[in-house]
Amino acid sequence: MCRLCWGVLFVLVLGIGVVVYRFGFLGSALPGEDGRQAIQLDSGERNLVLAEMRAFLEAVQMITAGLAENRMGNVVTAARRVGLAAQKGVPLSLMGKLPLEFKQLGLDTHRKFDRLALDAEQLGDPDHTLEQLSELLRNCAGCHAGYSLVAVRSP
Repeated sequence: MCRLCWGVLFVLVLGIGVVVYRFGFLGSALPGEDGRQAIQLDSGERNLVLAEMRAFLEAVQMITAGLAENRMGNVVTAARRVGLAAQKGVPLSLMGKLPLEFKQLGLDTHRKFDRLALDAEQLGDPDHTLEQLSELLRNCAGCHAGYSLVAVRSP
């Protein structure tokens, strides 16, 4: 009887481990034709990720305009709009499909926007903000160099 319990427990722990590994680390990415990892998403999920990327780009445009016009308040507003708070509400089903490195890069990007907003507000130094923006854009370039989003039909 005890052997059966241990066997069932082992199978459950193993199953949970597989789910956590798949959800937390692997995601739904395959090697793409162009050398990047092709993340397999249904069209709604793909549209959600692309909308987030467009929001990043719009924030970058607003930040650069704010820097050019020396309006640090606009810089702060634009950066906060795409900080960590914007990441809430992403469905768990989507998070499970994203590779760990992609998720880490996305979270780091949101954090960098939050840091940029905080520093712009507290320091008011356009040169410092520009350096932060340059560093932040490395995340964007790295993501686009490493990943593509491929729409697939849901099963």
